[in-house]
Amino acid sequence: MCVPIPGGLVKRTIARRTTSLRAASAALLLAVGLGGTHAGVATAASVADPPAASAGLLEAMRHDLGLTARQAEERLRAERHAAEVEADARRVAGGTYSGSWFEPSTGRLVVALTDRSEEPEVRALGADTRIVRHSAAALDRAKSRLDAVPAPAGVAGWHVDPKANSLVVTVVRADRAAPAVRAFVEQARRTGPVAVTETAAAPRTYAAGTVGGDPYYTGNVRCSIGFSVYGGFVTAGHCGRAGAAVRGWDGSAMGTFQGSSFPGDDYAYVGIHSGWWTVPVVLGWGTVSDRLVRGSAEAPVGASICRSGSTTHWHCGTVLAKNQTVNYSQGAVHQMTKTSVCAEGGDSGGAFISGDQAQGVTSGGWGNCSSGGETWFQPINEILRRYGLTLHTA
Repeated sequence: MCVPIPGGLVKRTIARRTTSLRAASAALLLAVGLGGTHAGVATAASVADPPAASAGLLEAMRHDLGLTARQAEERLRAERHAAEVEADARRVAGGTYSGSWFEPSTGRLVVALTDRSEEPEVRALGADTRIVRHSAAALDRAKSRLDAVPAPAGVAGWHVDPKANSLVVTVVRADRAAPAVRAFVEQARRTGPVAVTETAAAPRTYAAGTVGGDPYYTGNVRCSIGFSVYGGFVTAGHCGRAGAAVRGWDGSAMGTFQGSSFPGDDYAYVGIHSGWWTVPVVLGWGTVSDRLVRGSAEAPVGASICRSGSTTHWHCGTVLAKNQTVNYSQGAVHQMTKTSVCAEGGDSGGAFISGDQAQGVTSGGWGNCSSGGETWFQPINEILRRYGLTLHTA
């Protein structure tokens, strides 16, 4: 059933977006000048000396994470350091590496190892260590075996948890005793070490069938732009198939889906028409100032992260897990990152960002921004590699 777009939407949106784009363009010119050049995916050096956090970002972290302004600033600095240490720790630990996570209580990265002999070198990098039984490689192999098993609807997903040093299977609380769910869990236990957790509701994608805010549109579906790349933008795959036409916030022709994958993955690339342009900006929706994107260094588990979407605008939380398989009703999606950030219909495709580093595009989750919930995103660097794209950075 088609749902007509309200006629007053375009006029209301134009006024708001014109102001926002002017502010974003002015911020970009001040930040990079008129002679900007194409920049690729950022390395860890991109986050070594970032600009000071805005008052709006600090307020969002106070509201969503319960931090004072000083605590938020200290945490952002610690998380940037942890992101730099993580890559070096993985290299140093080699086959003994078993994952890592940021520990907010200490402000340090914790690296799990299967061999104590690697502890001194890893600690010298500035990380804490924990000795565990199973390596990350062994747990990843167990997850790959489970990925090949069809899952019933009562199984929300599964991922490797470095803290638990096991494969975590999440089941919907109301379905935990269902025979199909119990059979899946038993099969999971045969692949490797498994822990079972419960969730309040099954995950769902966040595309919206009705129009209600900031844009883009394909057919009668509204989704959210993720990040600008040279030639267009990235977003969620479930929002449209390759070849589908896209209309922008003003209702005019904007571009076409050049590539899309869902399920299995949940990402897409939209090429834009002449008359549209890309800027390395994520909207703060008045909650925070619009955020310049300076790279895509991956934040560790435990780090703070924020999301921008066209329905619920700006919300923050923490990274809960990586490389999770999410079992939607349409099929399983792999290599997702789980967060404590809320989202709602229409937020699909929107940007997840940590500090000024792009993290990924919103896929789906459970709950809402009134009562809370969890949301998954598809990591940005995988999307860039898949389509050979270059992130537009400031």
